[in-house]
Amino acid sequence: MSNKLDRMADNFRSLIGDLGENLEREGLLDTPMRAAKALQFLTQGYQQDLTTIVNGAVFESSTDEMVMVKDIELYSMCEHHMLPFIGKCHIAYLPDGKVLGLSKLARIVDMYARRLQIQESLTREIADAIQQATDAKGVAVVIEAQHMCMMMRGVEKQNSVMNTSVMLGAFRKSQATRMEFLTLLRR
Repeated sequence: MSNKLDRMADNFRSLIGDLGENLEREGLLDTPMRAAKALQFLTQGYQQDLTTIVNGAVFESSTDEMVMVKDIELYSMCEHHMLPFIGKCHIAYLPDGKVLGLSKLARIVDMYARRLQIQESLTREIADAIQQATDAKGVAVVIEAQHMCMMMRGVEKQNSVMNTSVMLGAFRKSQATRMEFLTLLRR
C-alpha cells in the first residue's frame, strides 16, 4: 500500500477480522477505509501547529480586563483506550497589550483535542498555547468532560463528569482574579 491511510485501513481490516466479523459482509466492505479516514480526522491535531492556527490574529489592544469564552465544545480521544471524551472548555485571559482573535481560541482547543492524550494534559496544553500566543498577564482554562472509557466499559458510570483546570499568572497568584473567573463561569 502506498500511503498511511491505506496502511491504517489494512490495520482496521485486520482488527475487524480478528473480532470474528466477516469482512465480505455488505455493511463492512468499506468500513476499514471509512474507519481510517475517521481516525485520521479525529487526530488531525498532529498535523497542526500553534503558529499556523493563530495565523497572525493577535491584535494590539488597550484592554486589560478579563476576556472569557465559555462552552467551547470539544471532542477528543483518551490515550489509554482510544475512546472519546466529550465536553466543554472555558477559557479566560488577562490581556497585556494584545488580544487573540476570538475564533482562534476555539481553533486552539480543537488542535490539541484532536490528539491522543489525557484531559489533564489537554487542559495544560491549551493554557500554555494561549499564554504563548498572547503573552497575557494570566490564563485560566477549565475543561468539563464525560469519558466513554468510564461510561461504556470498566465501571460504567453514566453520569460522571471530570473537571480539570489550569491557572497561570494572575489567575494562579491572585485569589480575587481566580474568583472573578469562577463566578463568571457559573453564570
